[in-house]
Amino acid sequence: MNQGMYSSLTAEWATPDWLFEALNNEFGFTLDVCATANNAKCADYYSVDSLDRPWHGVCWMNPPYGRVIGNWLRKAYLSAQDGATVVCLIPSRTDTRWWHNYVMKSNDIRFIKGRLKFGDAVNSAPFPSAIIVFTASPSGNV
Repeated sequence: MNQGMYSSLTAEWATPDWLFEALNNEFGFTLDVCATANNAKCADYYSVDSLDRPWHGVCWMNPPYGRVIGNWLRKAYLSAQDGATVVCLIPSRTDTRWWHNYVMKSNDIRFIKGRLKFGDAVNSAPFPSAIIVFTASPSGNV
């Protein structure tokens, strides 16, 4: 069993390659806004200081899934208001404040059927996931 997946031992969940490749084919990402040198999905990436830097172009975001996730979604939403496109892989937590404050203002919400296997995990995640797309044009969902 993947002990870390069933606890709060880690807030980092490595993006499944097949999922990133499919989304990259659709969107053509130019910046990974939440990465390390070991897991960056784009040649251009931000890591620890990402929330303090401007996001531009077509951004991929797989944020830490802990209590700070609302900060990342707020940044994604605001960056889209400034012209970026931000595509996010997040846990589907429809009962949270951050879901209602930011996700419901996105342009597209795609629920993933089944549970993802993150990184080199043997087991699937204990939560459902969603792809959220923020673009400069408002969705009308307020």
